[in-house]
Amino acid sequence: MSTEKTLSAGHTTATGQQATAQERLYGVCDYYDAESLLTQDERRVLGRLRAFLDEKAKPLLAEHWERGEFPEQLAQPLIDLDLMEPAELRGMGSTPARGIYHGFRIFELARTDASLATYYTAQAGLFRTAIRVGASAQQQAVWMPQVVDFSLKGVFSLTEPESGSDIAGGLSTTARRDGQGWVLDGAKRWIGGAATADVLAVFARDTADGQVKAFLVDRNAAGVTLEKIHGKTSLRMMQNAHITLSGVRVPESMRLHNVNSFKDVAAMLKAMRSDVAWIATGIQAGAFEAALRYVTHRQQFGRQLGSFQLVQEKLARMLGNVTASLSLVIRLTEQQAKGIYRDQDSALAKMQTSLLMRETVALAREVVGGNGITLATDVARFHADAEAVYSYEGTHEINALIIGRALTGESAFTS
Repeated sequence: MSTEKTLSAGHTTATGQQATAQERLYGVCDYYDAESLLTQDERRVLGRLRAFLDEKAKPLLAEHWERGEFPEQLAQPLIDLDLMEPAELRGMGSTPARGIYHGFRIFELARTDASLATYYTAQAGLFRTAIRVGASAQQQAVWMPQVVDFSLKGVFSLTEPESGSDIAGGLSTTARRDGQGWVLDGAKRWIGGAATADVLAVFARDTADGQVKAFLVDRNAAGVTLEKIHGKTSLRMMQNAHITLSGVRVPESMRLHNVNSFKDVAAMLKAMRSDVAWIATGIQAGAFEAALRYVTHRQQFGRQLGSFQLVQEKLARMLGNVTASLSLVIRLTEQQAKGIYRDQDSALAKMQTSLLMRETVALAREVVGGNGITLATDVARFHADAEAVYSYEGTHEINALIIGRALTGESAFTS
């Protein structure tokens, strides 16, 4: 059954209303009954995003991926969609949009392209979390509305040239108090979206007490140098930067006042891992759908490729992986909506969805055959981009050790 045929079918939502064909978002096996988890207004907003991605973004992706350039003409229209806290999801009050909506927003972006999802979540996930968790109430009152409407664009600058997984103990960027402000020295690497940000949320070790502090650094401040990282084979559209900080002065007012140790940074990371798990799940859905489209049209040995038993077995495994991943991320999102944030939960979701993602994109490439290494079928993008997502926001090994520590009560991390 093709996705197009399934999308035309009616569906009864949790509210008992019959969804029209235009309101339907998810087709094959309905991806863990996704439709029933979303309200009519949420489906409408996501449908608006889906239309934009299908009509405006997809035609640009292959060319820009090959060139290693982000399609900048999509940036402002994507912002204009008002996706972070859509007005229609807040009603007459100020209640923020539900976590399940935010999850499926990430899913929709990643289902189209991993770089688009990473670009948007750099603001809506990483930077927003830095402000939500790290800023004081007074700072949040000023900055959070600007984060939501993108009038203050920022990026999360934690990873360093020589420190990734060991950043907790290996953070070498320093912050030195100097009068009413601070002086920062060091370097950051793999910072996506830095070149178009207004500020960089930089994490540095205080030379006075050895504890981690965080600062919003003006991208154009004296002493800040950005270099584009070239030669990438994954997330080619996403512009990652190497940042050098040399005697950069930052006022105390631009320090995130609730970040006073790496424990505060860890609180951000466990919240952000759930976003990456949603990205990994969306990538699987995109690869699966691309493969399904291909095998229902490609002819081999005088028959539709999708009619062969081994191809159908691989399609079934891909769908199983997508559905299992959605089960994980939806349950995690439900827990977090109740205020339950545990390291092992977000680590499990990120670890397992990334493992399943790797298998799913490989299966998609298998069934598409030689054409699976060309950009024409979309599968190649998902296949290559999955490798970056597999590693960032916590490698498989680090997340496994977080889970193992929770299971046994013993830490296997080496110092």
